[in-house]
Amino acid sequence: QVQLVESGGGLVQPGGSLTLSCAASGFTFNVYNMNWFRQAPGKERELVATSLSSGITNYADSVKGRFTISRDKAKTTVYLQMNSLSTEDTAVYYCNARHWLNGRLLDYWGQGTQVTVSS
Repeated sequence: QVQLVESGGGLVQPGGSLTLSCAASGFTFNVYNMNWFRQAPGKERELVATSLSSGITNYADSVKGRFTISRDKAKTTVYLQMNSLSTEDTAVYYCNARHWLNGRLLDYWGQGTQVTVSS
């Protein structure tokens, strides 16, 4: 059974930092692209950061230079280190795993973790 369990969300002041974790199980972690999405109230879900199975990482322009995605293959966990947080970063953050297999997209989601940036 595939599971993606996020943790690490919470309330932080502007300028602060948080690290989100996503513990993955039930699939071959190393071949999947791992993503962090976020969804703010009244807005569409947006892709924040990607860790490709090749090791390449990509970021949305809005978080580039502030957020860092990384993965620990031994722990099958993906992280999102978030620095210099602003109120604009307030959202529910979702972990996502994607892999194409024989023309079929395998797409799994975590339950989300709330990040609130407020003074």
